[in-house]
Amino acid sequence: MDWQSARVSLLLAVLTAAVLLPPGLWLARWLALTHWRGKSLVEALLMLPLLLPPTVVGFYLLIAFGQGSPLGAWLDAQLDLRLVFSFEGLLLASVLVNLPFMVQPMQRALAAIPGSLREAAWVSGLSHWQTFWKIELPLAWPGLLAGVALTVAHTLGEFGVVLMVGGSIPGETRTLSIAIYDRVQAFDMAGAHLMALALVGCSLLALVFVFAADRPARGGRPLQDR
Repeated sequence: MDWQSARVSLLLAVLTAAVLLPPGLWLARWLALTHWRGKSLVEALLMLPLLLPPTVVGFYLLIAFGQGSPLGAWLDAQLDLRLVFSFEGLLLASVLVNLPFMVQPMQRALAAIPGSLREAAWVSGLSHWQTFWKIELPLAWPGLLAGVALTVAHTLGEFGVVLMVGGSIPGETRTLSIAIYDRVQAFDMAGAHLMALALVGCSLLALVFVFAADRPARGGRPLQDR
C-alpha cells in the first residue's frame, strides 16, 4: 500500500467535500425551488462532467489553469500561485468535477419537500432562514449525507482529471488511482491489486451509506400523502 498516496487521496476527498458543501447546498436549493426558462440549461451544464470523458475535462481545466491562460498568468503574477501540477490546482479541479455529485442528491431531497410545509412555517412566523434550518434541513439530511458520501468516493477514485491537472508528484498530487496506474506500469500487480481493493471497498461503503441514509425516506409514504 502506498500510504503517501493514500494520505493525498484522503486529504483531497475531505477538502473537496468540505469546500463543496456550502455552495453545493445553496445551488441545490436554488435549483429545487426556482422555475425559470434557463433552468434546464444550468442543470445540463451541471451534469456535463458526468458525461464527458475525464481526460476531456482535465484537458480544458489544464488550459484554463495554465500559466498561458489569463487566470493562470494573473494568479502567478499577483499571488505567486500555480494551479497546474500543484495540490491547490488539484483541489480546485476536484471541486469543479464533483459539483454534480454533491448537488444532485441534495436537489432531489429539497425538491421532495412539499411547498405547503414551507408556507405553513412562514404563516407560523418563521423567517425563510429559520424555515431552512428548522424545516428543510431536518427533512433533507439524507440528501446532504448522500452528496458528501458520493463526493468523497468519487474523489478517491478520480484518475483522468487528477493526472491531467495534478500530474504525479509524490506526496503532493499523486493519488491512489495514479499510484495504481504506476504500479501496473511497473508490473507490480500485487501492489496495484491491494490499492484497487481499497478503492473498491471505499466506493462500496459509500454506496451502502447512501442507501442506508435514504431508507427512511423511501420506506414511508410520501409527505404529501400523510
